Order: sequence, then C-alpha cells, then structure tokens
Amino acid sequence: MSGGGAPLRAGIVGAGFIGAVHARSALLAGGRVTAVAASSEASARAAASRLGAARACASAEELVVADDVDVVHVCAPNHLHVPLAQAALEAGKHVVCEKPLALDDAGASTLVEQAASRALWGTVPFVYRYYPMVREARERLRDGRSGPLRLLHGTYLQDWLSLPADDNWRVQRALGGRSRAFADIGSHWCDLAEFASGHRIARLSARTATVVPQRSEGGGRPAFARGASGDGEGGGAQRPVDTEDVALVQFETDRGALGSVVVSQVSPGRKNRLWIEWDAGEETLVFDQEQPEQLWRGQRDAIALLQRDAAVLSPAAARLATLPAGHPQGYASCFDAFVADAYAAIRSGEAPDGLPLFADGRRAVQITEAVLSSAAAGGAWTDVPSPRSAEAHA
Repeated sequence: MSGGGAPLRAGIVGAGFIGAVHARSALLAGGRVTAVAASSEASARAAASRLGAARACASAEELVVADDVDVVHVCAPNHLHVPLAQAALEAGKHVVCEKPLALDDAGASTLVEQAASRALWGTVPFVYRYYPMVREARERLRDGRSGPLRLLHGTYLQDWLSLPADDNWRVQRALGGRSRAFADIGSHWCDLAEFASGHRIARLSARTATVVPQRSEGGGRPAFARGASGDGEGGGAQRPVDTEDVALVQFETDRGALGSVVVSQVSPGRKNRLWIEWDAGEETLVFDQEQPEQLWRGQRDAIALLQRDAAVLSPAAARLATLPAGHPQGYASCFDAFVADAYAAIRSGEAPDGLPLFADGRRAVQITEAVLSSAAAGGAWTDVPSPRSAEAHA
C-alpha cells in the first residue's frame, strides 16, 4: 500500500468513456494511475498510453491484486462488478465501483459487509450530488427554510438508444443485468431525490416497457455512439431486447411525501436531461442537470434563479464552486470532486459530507429490484427495504 504522503496508486479496470473519466479525476486528485486493464491486453496497452497509466495489465484479475495498486476503479461491464470488487477488497484494496454496484441485493450486501469488515473504503460515483446547486437545494431542504417536503418529481431522459441501430453491451441482460434504463440512470435520479430531501422511498408502483424490441448486433459499440445505419433501422443480424427502454415510477416516502419519475433512454433530442423538483411548504426548488449553474426557486409571490456564486451560497455548496461565477462548471467537475472526496477519505479515514458509499450503491440496487418486482406484477404497490445507516466504511 502507498503510505505516508505518497500519492495513491490507482488501477483502472475498463478503458472506455467512463474509465477515461476516472483516470483523469484520479490524476487531478493527486493520485497516480499505475495500471490499466481492458477487454484485451492489446487494448490495455493502447489505453495505458491514452490514460497516462504506467503500465498495462494482461487482465482485470491481475490488476485488482497488483502490489502497485492502492485503489481499484471498477469501470467494467456490470456483471463483473461484484467479482472484481470482491477480489480487490480481499487483496486489501480500496474500491471505486461504477453503478450498479451489483446485479442484485445479495451481491451488493456482500460488498458492503466485506468493505466494512476489512476497514476499506468502497464508493460509488453518484456524482450528480457534487453539483453546487444540488448541495444548495439540500441545505435549504435540511435546515427548514423550504418548509416540509410534500412532493418530489421529475425525469431522466436520454436518446442514445432510441433507434433499432443503436446498441451497447448494457442492453444485454447477461452483461448489464435485468434492468437497464432504470438501473443505469433512474438510480441517479432516485439517489438525488433522497440525498437532497432526506426522505427515503418507502413503497412504489412501476411500469416498464421495451419499445425497441429488436436491435442490430453492436454490443461492442461505445456508450452514446450512433448506430451504423443512417436511417436508424440497423442492418445485419438482429437480436431481441430483454431489458427496459422506459420506466414510470410513482412512490411514497417514509415521511409522507408523494413522488414520481419518468426514465427513458429512447426520447429523441434528450441527451442527458436529469430534471428534479422538490415541492415544499414554503418554496419549490428545481434542478436541471443540463442547466446546472442555476437552481430555480419558486414561492407563492415570486420566483428567482439562484446562481452558482460561492459568495452567496451556503458553505456546503460553496465548497464545490471551484470556478468564479459565470465560468460554467459541469459533469467533469462533479466527477473530479467525487474522486477527490473518495481519496480524501482513504487518506484521512473520515468521509467528507455527502460521499456516496457502497451502502448508497446497495440502496440503488434495492430500489431497482422493487421497480422490477412491481412492473412484473402489473404495477402493484411494492415495499422498498429501509436503508441501513450509511456509516463510514459501510
């Protein structure tokens, strides 16, 4: 293990879009990317040069136990998250694991318990928590200025899988899991809803749909890449789709609020529209991830746009406002702040406020399982397990 003031040594498993994001943030957090693993040794060698890694590993299994790695970033396909994270924890490594943390609650629970028993840090990149205006909403809801929360609702809409020619490994149940759209992006929305409000989804009713029933074979295509066919119909071999494109969920919280969310990866023109509204007794707060410099605030007699300006934000939000007002921050800045907090926890033994842990990853898995159960029962109301307290190392 890297000791004293030495930089943390990061190993990146997976060299696609999100692996590159992890590597950049690790470097900015003062770490060193010592190793990278990809789908093949040749791909790993190419990625090592591209990501600034010291060396390439022949396999992910080699990387997660390597002596020159302190923290493993698991950015591999979903079905590999549990075995790779488990192997890393058993080897004494801290883990940053992409969501979903696991394909089922049993796997997620195992990782939570294993990290806790070994006093290792396990974190999950619910990075939308790191927008300053999300933290501002959280502070207003927590300190009572907004009044009691009555309603929370919104959408998370994308379009990158809207055509039959669009494909990716996430669409395949064997690689991505039983849920796709909800587990992939609905989990982010629910994490923000609970994180900012302090409420927990207690029961829900869900419907899902697969509106593109067949897709062209293209499982190796990068996320967000367009299908090869210009007309969107795709060509070559077709295969049936067995994961959802759309999910509609209504819910009740443990503190009496009502809510709903619409999740879609097939909404043309919507690139990454995570939109969420918290309606409370004194004011309504609205955050739009595609317009992240503002928080819409509505009252009975007035509306206002709160700007990202550290001089006027609460301390919790100002901590994340790293650029002067008027100089836009975005998704990459959120990821940088998340990895910086994860590395700070590893170095100090204390979790910065809001750091998403394995327990939060497990929470997302539990909500996803409830959504699937409800949808399978025709939208029947389904209880969501009460979350365990997200203590440090748990």
